[in-house]
Amino acid sequence: MVPADTGGGVMRTDLLTDPVEGLDEALTAVDAFDGALVTGLLRPHPAQAAGLTELTHAVAGTPLAARVAEAAEKASGGAASEDDFVALAAARIALLGSVHDALMVRVDEATGRPRSDETAPVSRGLQSVNLCAAARSWLSDLARCGWQGIDHDVVGGSAGIVSAMLPDPALRRLATLLDGFAAELAASCPGATLARVPVRRWADVWSRAMLLTLPGAAQVPPTSTATGRLLPLGVDVQEHATAVQAQVHAVFEPAYGTAPRLVRAGVSVPKPDTVVGAGLWQLLRPHMSLLAAVGEGRSMELTDMPVTAEGDLVWSDEHARPGGPADAFATARVALPTATDAAVAPLDRHPVRIAVPVFLEGYAARTEESGLTFTFTAATEPLAVDTDRVPAAGPLTPQAVAASGACIGLLRWDAGTFSVQPLAVETTVRKKAVAIHAGGWAGGTTDKAGVKAEKAATDAVAVLRERAGKLLRK
Repeated sequence: MVPADTGGGVMRTDLLTDPVEGLDEALTAVDAFDGALVTGLLRPHPAQAAGLTELTHAVAGTPLAARVAEAAEKASGGAASEDDFVALAAARIALLGSVHDALMVRVDEATGRPRSDETAPVSRGLQSVNLCAAARSWLSDLARCGWQGIDHDVVGGSAGIVSAMLPDPALRRLATLLDGFAAELAASCPGATLARVPVRRWADVWSRAMLLTLPGAAQVPPTSTATGRLLPLGVDVQEHATAVQAQVHAVFEPAYGTAPRLVRAGVSVPKPDTVVGAGLWQLLRPHMSLLAAVGEGRSMELTDMPVTAEGDLVWSDEHARPGGPADAFATARVALPTATDAAVAPLDRHPVRIAVPVFLEGYAARTEESGLTFTFTAATEPLAVDTDRVPAAGPLTPQAVAASGACIGLLRWDAGTFSVQPLAVETTVRKKAVAIHAGGWAGGTTDKAGVKAEKAATDAVAVLRERAGKLLRK
């Protein structure tokens, strides 16, 4: 989608619409197993047994084949053990991993960028055997009763496990997942009255949590350090009622002259549900100086910053200092086409986690008849634009995206199609070319709407701190 005469690489969007061999069959097998979890595996019906059989056939010829076939047979008879559920979860994750890999091959072909040959390591760290066994037991109970069979007694069984896990940093990743999962299930109880079950989502969380109970699976240690210049591309903001995360996507140029690589740096904080919009930055800024650099359009100089094989910087302000001016669009045009994509850890090989930085230019934005969605269209196939992911915590709006001529975004895959999530666009405002970033207010803002939201957040946080102080004094 980038014209060849701009100096950037040409994005072959036509490759993103071509069918991927075997993808539909893999997803059909996953859906069949997910359907079996809806009514539960305590007393499976023939339809559920058929779903287990389809999962077994999908992994035939792989190292998992024999173990999964045994687990599926026991589950079909209502006699599955915790180890059998682990095997079934592993087969499901392996299938989605194969879908992820096939899609990433297509993405690599479309972008023309190199991918790291490095393999993300599997940790062998120690963790509490008893707590992990307790978590597996609870997850197995969920599989037996099914999503339509959940009630507050079943869901509440996770409370003590989560409380015991949270103080241990090695178990916090699993504890957070279990806590969020239990809260979502509790809000849906009793399951028998659910009009709609989020089948794929709950099966995703269940299978991931099941494998994270295995020794060392929840630990992803840093594998090296990074020294050099960090050039931000954009910020992806993910907001929940009680938490918010900002993830900065960037190109890292090593000081020792090797090829640039794509990296991420993220920060997550709890938040009250009254803090929204631009006020979120007040909670995030104190934990990561990189956000101020993004807002100011500057680079960062890193010295021995811990980084994982997946390209995730384990951010510490002690290892970073502000650098010179760095225009994100200049980075996207010059450095991004040659940057190496990072490796992916085994448990993160899932199509929903695909978020690849791309640069698009020379397109025309076409609004659909509904007026709610639009696509970027150039000489090749159109590419859907996911403006629902544009955060309210920044100046970027769907209207600005629709009027743009260049875009930095994240290429994602969902519901069978690729789409791009805008992080920043170049557009014309009052006959002047301007760049508008989703993270434009990360370092502060003079925008009237942003200032108003920041003030409201300041007042809300001050009131909450005062109340918290009173409670502690009591």
